[in-house]
Amino acid sequence: MYPKGIFIDNSVRNSEISISVVKNAGNIPIHYGNFHGLKEQDFKRGYIYLLSYKGSFFRNCPGTNFYNCCGYKIIHIGESCPLNCSYCILKAYFSHNCIKVWANIQDLYLELDRIFSNNRHKLFRCGTGEFTDSLALEYLTNYSSFLVRFLSNYPNVILELKSKVVDLSWIDDVKDPKKVLPAWSMNSGDIPITEEKGTATLEQRLMGARECARLGFRVCLHFDPIIYYPGWEKGYLRTIEMIFDYLRPEDIAYLSLGSFRGMPELFDFIEENWPETRYIFYGEYVKGIDGKLRLFRPIRTRQFRFMVENLRRFGLKYQIYYCMESNEVWKSTLGYTPKELGGLSNHLLKRAFGSSL
Repeated sequence: MYPKGIFIDNSVRNSEISISVVKNAGNIPIHYGNFHGLKEQDFKRGYIYLLSYKGSFFRNCPGTNFYNCCGYKIIHIGESCPLNCSYCILKAYFSHNCIKVWANIQDLYLELDRIFSNNRHKLFRCGTGEFTDSLALEYLTNYSSFLVRFLSNYPNVILELKSKVVDLSWIDDVKDPKKVLPAWSMNSGDIPITEEKGTATLEQRLMGARECARLGFRVCLHFDPIIYYPGWEKGYLRTIEMIFDYLRPEDIAYLSLGSFRGMPELFDFIEENWPETRYIFYGEYVKGIDGKLRLFRPIRTRQFRFMVENLRRFGLKYQIYYCMESNEVWKSTLGYTPKELGGLSNHLLKRAFGSSL
């Protein structure tokens, strides 16, 4: 998690992000130069690059029409992650070996203002945790602090901060706790120890969630990916029990369930780079209609049914949803489809903005 060094492109050396990084870097070496035109193979493994991004900061989640997508909107602040999760799709998705941070935050502000100001009557559920971890570099960049401060001017926007670390330094910049959804990945207690190196423990994540709830926030939890391995029932049940040792059902805005999946090359990447992995390759994987390998559906639905039954036993109901699953899976395990909720995107918007349904 600690970088070997930081490269700051000259085009962003005076940005808020770069100034924060220089202030917070301590003994991490910092280098300035012209790095924007580097070829992918020239980026150095283990380093952070602060660059000026020329594309669109605001984009749709890269879902697929073959399964139900939640309608999440991405605020694109960077690429790749300093954490070391064996199953992480980002490691295979990005060809570079470094972490890129888009430091031209004023351009991001301009784009977001144009979108949100021109759509004042439209609600947006956004997050930064799609192509990177929302908080893993917060101790350096203060990116989330800048964003929550900026987005406080837009009552139609909710920001989700999804992470596997616990950094609550951004809380001091939040004007209204109802406008931010702190979110943590959950898994069986065995998985963070063996497959999520460099991350916070489940206890630490839930302690962070409890503190946020105490301060008036509602939190989000994500069991994605759920991994199949011998004894998975015991491990996941213990995590569910732990959640309600720390949180009440009303503290949770929504909770997602998703089975481990990925393009075939991800499996090859894991086998090559994490040969010691203990859990990923149990079970039978088949190619879905989106081209990704995923657990054979009877195994998947067995896991989902187990999770749903136990989450409901502790008081969750409409907070539960699936990431990228078919209507058949929804109906057979939850008893309804997203259409019966008014559409998954609309349902989660209501949950994010405080509806009791």
